[in-house]
Amino acid sequence: MTGIEKGNVGLEDRRGKVRWFPLGGGYLIDGEAVVLTAPKAPAAARAYTASGSRAAAPQRARVARESRIFVEGRHDAELVEKVWGPDLRTEGVVVEYLEGVDHLPQVLAELSPGPDARLGVLVDHLVPGSKESRIAAQVAGSHVLVVGHPYIDVWQAVRPERIGIRAWPEIPRGVEWKHGVCEALGWPHADQADIAAAWQRILGSVRSYTDLEPALLARVEQLIDFVTTPADAPGH
Repeated sequence: MTGIEKGNVGLEDRRGKVRWFPLGGGYLIDGEAVVLTAPKAPAAARAYTASGSRAAAPQRARVARESRIFVEGRHDAELVEKVWGPDLRTEGVVVEYLEGVDHLPQVLAELSPGPDARLGVLVDHLVPGSKESRIAAQVAGSHVLVVGHPYIDVWQAVRPERIGIRAWPEIPRGVEWKHGVCEALGWPHADQADIAAAWQRILGSVRSYTDLEPALLARVEQLIDFVTTPADAPGH
């Protein structure tokens, strides 16, 4: 067989001459009757989002839920959007940033969380004894879930090898962490514009969930489940 065109198959004889015949029955191979058919086209590869979820067919974003997710700052929100954005729009989940965990009690008081308006909160550096852990304990409730990762800043949730280093540098106490990181890496760090440029460099290195640390991945997925699971589902 040399090829298939318009329902015909090209067969080559022992002299190298190709003749065309209709696909179907009436052929013998080693004395056995066979039916020649066109090969099936390979199945299209399944598309996945940056979060690893199977990509849904193109559709309009869902109307936003009352339930939503809060993160501490703009960088956190941009990272969540880059990796989980398509999933969140499909689910109708809005991500907002607090500009600091200190604002959390006031924000929750203004929003009045409830069964159909649950609030998930992602906090940086949520470790025992920290200010963040005390605030989390203060606001926690059946309609509010506060989770956190152990990193000083969400920058550390990006795997260091993505920016060409073996590990994130240790920054002494008393030194503003992002400035200290940029200085240790030899990046410009004179002002906020330099810090913003450094973040864009880091964010640009993230291609998918595989470029993030598991401690962040698990917490974000936990929050998405919390705000999207129906209030009357078992366990809620």
